[in-house]
Amino acid sequence: MERTDGEALAELIETAAASQAMVATRRVSCTMGCERACNVIVQAPGKIGYSLGTFEPDAEAAEAIVAYAAAHAESETGQVPFRQWPQGVKGHFVSRQVPLPDAP
Repeated sequence: MERTDGEALAELIETAAASQAMVATRRVSCTMGCERACNVIVQAPGKIGYSLGTFEPDAEAAEAIVAYAAAHAESETGQVPFRQWPQGVKGHFVSRQVPLPDAP
């Protein structure tokens, strides 16, 4: 069976993230974003999360995604100032998810 572009990008992201202690990766089978293939979700408990898509499955995209994920991890709220975004993620944002409220 042939490897999908998403699988190829996931492998490249995992390799790029291996040296980033604050960035953990997890594969999922589907994010329901087929029209934007090669999707990723950047999230952390208590922080704003982001979905990004329409990436090429190459090392440049993987490195930009991991750099953005590291900046997200370092941010208290998950918001990363635009000036700190790696060029490779600009134009790839699909949606923002607000963090879940604390349980009562």
